[in-house]
Amino acid sequence: MFKKVLVANRGEIALRIIRACRELDIPSVAVYSEADVDSMHVQLADEAVCIGKGPSSESYLLPDRIMAAAEITGADAIHPGYGFLSENAQFVDICESCEVTFIGPKAETIRTMGDKNTARSTAVANNCPITPGSEGILESAEHGAEVAKQIGFPVMIKATAGGGGRGMRPCYEESEFINLYNQASQEAIACFGNGDCYLEKLVLNPHHVEFQIIADSQGNAIQLGERDCSMQRRNQKIIEECPSPLVSPKLRKRMAEASVSLIKAIGYLNAGTIEYLVDDNGEDFYFMEMNTRIQVEHPITEEVMGCELIKEQIRVAYGLELSEHVLKAKPRGHSIECRINAEDPYNNFAPSPGKIDLWYAPGGKGVRVDTHVYSQYSVPPYYDSMIAKLICTGATRDIAIARMNRALKEFMIKGIKTTIPFQIEIINHPDFKAGKYDIAWVANYLESRSEG
Repeated sequence: MFKKVLVANRGEIALRIIRACRELDIPSVAVYSEADVDSMHVQLADEAVCIGKGPSSESYLLPDRIMAAAEITGADAIHPGYGFLSENAQFVDICESCEVTFIGPKAETIRTMGDKNTARSTAVANNCPITPGSEGILESAEHGAEVAKQIGFPVMIKATAGGGGRGMRPCYEESEFINLYNQASQEAIACFGNGDCYLEKLVLNPHHVEFQIIADSQGNAIQLGERDCSMQRRNQKIIEECPSPLVSPKLRKRMAEASVSLIKAIGYLNAGTIEYLVDDNGEDFYFMEMNTRIQVEHPITEEVMGCELIKEQIRVAYGLELSEHVLKAKPRGHSIECRINAEDPYNNFAPSPGKIDLWYAPGGKGVRVDTHVYSQYSVPPYYDSMIAKLICTGATRDIAIARMNRALKEFMIKGIKTTIPFQIEIINHPDFKAGKYDIAWVANYLESRSEG
């Protein structure tokens, strides 16, 4: 097994990886910015190296700093977590040139599936259904407007290098197109350094359903069920659940087969997620994109399928076969995850960094909290606002919902604002309890609440 794993990330996912390494008896190295010196992942790693100042552009996004930390600590593998450099093919190339194992897919795969336009073409070539869209990258905003007219409005403008809701704009009318295209392109340039865009037909009232996949170098390529991520605001997920309340056994089988067929065709290695749009009646699905990394919401799959994905990522990267219990995994029960963000949900979700005066996490049967914070910890202003993930699991969906309601009300965080009150509203709404919601539900709910 690896001699030492460096964790090229921060926060709860860094801590999650460190714990997996400890259970595998592998020493771990944390890297951290000056702003993260008090983070729990820094305290619990076997070694820790400061790699720069608070802003990620001066620390976590600098490959040379991370590779220097790996060299001085003797780490022979790097786990990137999610975000930051996790889908950066050039970083994978650097790891390979330095003879350090990147715990994730190969650089070529990341390039193929990380570019959304190329990923769509790959999906088409392997009989995976996609929404109608542009053939290749658009030459200009004017070219995009012509293609949009041919496809038919509404359309979704997408930056090929976009992610996390950035570089995306829905367009319902021709008169809006040029302006929205320029917005998406400029945002993508600012965030990713690439303003190329393409178009997709906008599926009305769609659901966002993703399949967890994982493959080893021994010929095993499997799927571990789906997650419903439709409960989102501005393309940022708020609540996820596994399995999806929309997906029927028949549709699940079709989507699972398409997912496995695709990863086998591209020779995928390690963990990843294939994301789909599903129409409101649950009959048709369309390939949207692939995330060539572990996802924030992976714990609900772990709870339902009885596996530990981070451990499996490490094993696969070392060249081992997937664990037998993973290869034979069967779903059991239902799991829901709430992303606890340091935001004020009653002030347009404004960020709420600062010192946490009191932190009391819920517990009891079927309750899991993944976090890196604690009482007296100061949430820095430089990063994503998520400070914890609350995962509740039960034998049925109704039990999981009731458990989440109880756990959210137990969660005590003082000193900063969080999304907990808003999530309690959602969990108790009749639409959520009935499983009747799509990706526009949160926006519509907020609009109706403000009008009321």
